[in-house]
Amino acid sequence: MAQLREFRDDPIECAEGLQHLKVFLAVAGSNSIAKTAPLVYKAPSAVTRSILELERSLGTTLFERKPRGMLLTASGVAVRTRAARIHEEVQAAADEYCRTARQSSPCLRNSICNLFSNGRKLQLLVQLADLRSLTTAATSLGISQAGASMALARMESAIGESLFRRVMEGMVATEAAERLVLRAKRILAEMRHMRADVSAHFGKLAGSVTIGTLPLGRTLVVPTAIAAAVDLYPGLRVTMIESPYEQLVSLLRCGEVDMVFGALRCVHPSEGLKTEHLFSDQMSIVARAGHPLAQRDRLDLEDLLEERWILARPDTPGRRLVEASFHEAGLPAPVPSVETGDLALLRLMLVCSNMITAISAQQLFFELHAGTIVELPVELANTTRQIGLTLREGALLSPAATVVLEEIRRLGQRADFSFEFPKLTLGANIAGSVHSFPRFA
Repeated sequence: MAQLREFRDDPIECAEGLQHLKVFLAVAGSNSIAKTAPLVYKAPSAVTRSILELERSLGTTLFERKPRGMLLTASGVAVRTRAARIHEEVQAAADEYCRTARQSSPCLRNSICNLFSNGRKLQLLVQLADLRSLTTAATSLGISQAGASMALARMESAIGESLFRRVMEGMVATEAAERLVLRAKRILAEMRHMRADVSAHFGKLAGSVTIGTLPLGRTLVVPTAIAAAVDLYPGLRVTMIESPYEQLVSLLRCGEVDMVFGALRCVHPSEGLKTEHLFSDQMSIVARAGHPLAQRDRLDLEDLLEERWILARPDTPGRRLVEASFHEAGLPAPVPSVETGDLALLRLMLVCSNMITAISAQQLFFELHAGTIVELPVELANTTRQIGLTLREGALLSPAATVVLEEIRRLGQRADFSFEFPKLTLGANIAGSVHSFPRFA
């Protein structure tokens, strides 16, 4: 009976088994070590060692050794799915590189494939591209600077061109290196998911999940979904990344982010992304509860022109919608006294001043419920946004990421925005306590 070693989602350890996947796929296809050996140009003993090393790195048995051959275990089936995806990514990387370099020599293709079969070299390539420092990259991987320099030199020699330009700002990846890094990050992400897949087959849902959140996703749906998922599966490790849309999408394409939640953009099929609408959201104009305008029964946009405004940066979709709403009414756009995307800063300035802002009511859900902030009686036309998920086309999420994704879907599709929030008490376990809040239009 296959057993699972304690789950560890360590990036370096996750990459250790990469070099053995080609042998694993060959054995899975032939059901025989003896038949696999000549196919991979290795002795049977070397094939056996390779399988054992992969099993060690994943912490589970992948094959049942039977008289009729090597038969995949349930864990082995899960690993084969990921291994096949990694093999396709490696082949695509080799095809792309040869096509861009306008070379189709078997030697160059083999060099690319060999590079993508070495987890340590891929990690060095990724760290150099991200950190732009050989010393820092070497330290992050626990190797010497001389060792990192030698490994990079061998990579560049095998490929036949430099991968980094040495400039005053550090080491900058060439265009060719950037394409390789994108593929490398996807492969390393598949290796991380592979370990989570194996864990799930033993009934232990564990692993890391990374969610990119735009401003609207940081207050209600995503935090509540994460809390619910972690409560059900304590082995989950969730990371939230708060960045501009373009940066989050870049991380999504390379597999460093599993999903992005927030206002949806139009995506072209060539971008390799897909969107999933969950609900619609409209912006409101809000102020502190004691604001003079809050005492009025009705307001027009013209009444707000002389107010002091807090608005998002000019390049954000929300800011553009606000300005367009004023222009449609034949009015100039409000000139902000403060420009910020920091929700904590915005909350404090609203409460302690007479400034106003235009924002989704969801982002101030709890303040509106508590009555410290109120919606002003004025309509901000044509500011409805589609809110949902952005995913990478063709991605196969880990079981851990799938659980969080389903929680986000479940909560995001609730038309009344009623949520169950856990009640925390010191020295006690979490006890469920239901609090229903009204929806703010």
